[in-house]
Amino acid sequence: MHSRHLIDLTDLTLPELEEITQLACDIKQNIDSYYGICRGKILATLFYEPSTRTQMSFQTAMLRLGGRIIGFDNPANSSVSKGEGLKDTIRVVSGYSDIITIRHPVAGSAKAASLYSRVPIINAGDGGHLHPTQTLTDLVTLRVEKGTFSGLCIGVCGDLKNGRTVHSLIKALATFPNNKFVLISTPSLGIPLYIKDYLSASGAEWIETNSLAEAMPLLDVLYMTRIQRERFASESEYISQRGVYILDKDKMSLAKKDMIVMHPLPRVDEITVDVDDDPRAKYFEQTEYGLYARMALIIKMTEHSVKKLEPVPKGENVKCSNPDCITHRETYLPNTFVKNGDLLVCEYCEERTLL
Repeated sequence: MHSRHLIDLTDLTLPELEEITQLACDIKQNIDSYYGICRGKILATLFYEPSTRTQMSFQTAMLRLGGRIIGFDNPANSSVSKGEGLKDTIRVVSGYSDIITIRHPVAGSAKAASLYSRVPIINAGDGGHLHPTQTLTDLVTLRVEKGTFSGLCIGVCGDLKNGRTVHSLIKALATFPNNKFVLISTPSLGIPLYIKDYLSASGAEWIETNSLAEAMPLLDVLYMTRIQRERFASESEYISQRGVYILDKDKMSLAKKDMIVMHPLPRVDEITVDVDDDPRAKYFEQTEYGLYARMALIIKMTEHSVKKLEPVPKGENVKCSNPDCITHRETYLPNTFVKNGDLLVCEYCEERTLL
């Protein structure tokens, strides 16, 4: 792989995405033949936020490959509870392991971790920002269930503001030709500006709507998401958004016969249980495909891993305008940006800041 870390799926080239998803499909068919590929290697799973599927699938993936696992699933059980910063945790753990996967509640945390790691970092979710390995899972699902990543009309519905899985999915699928996007949300939970900018720059067609029912006949893929309670400032704000979009049998009757329904899970109330029996519902198969996707990713990222710490870049005298960016919590981090016209784009959280 040309990139040492996986912070965003755009760190992978299109040929690399093809290679990894094809490898995942081969693992699905021949899983036992891959046992032992990572014998002697150690995966560290650092989960500062709760997780079921992502954490367990990474752990299972490494065990299926013959490797071993260390880490924590609750920062209260680590030195983080004593005030240890991200830099120190990563410097220590990268000395114990061959690859690290990290989930953290603050945007940009995975990028920050990569600055201080001697081994590859995999972003398993950084706040409401990105979740690239879920998108790998989604791409494997599309490869198996639709046979293509191109020429699709993809509807994304629910919490598009805080849905890191949605952000990663849109960024990935916008790189493939002839895809169209239907963004279904309430006005207050609409897609962030940087994702709209990304869509416009890619040339992909996209529309916004607040009606799931009206969108259903258009779609080849429907990607449902939950309203993310943990991202709201107050309970009342969350309650005002919960239950607005619910996929049920009546709405499924409006869809194409070959449309598929995907969901990163966990589900709350946005898909009724009677949809589970519809053959177009693929969200449980999707979780299984996630195991194969992560096995393939671990194989590729540990092929040429060298325990070396890259130089940390110098920062700017400008602060990121996003108060939820990791640079405001871990204040030793260099403030680094990419220029975009009259704007500076934070390299951690992608927030726009005026020059």
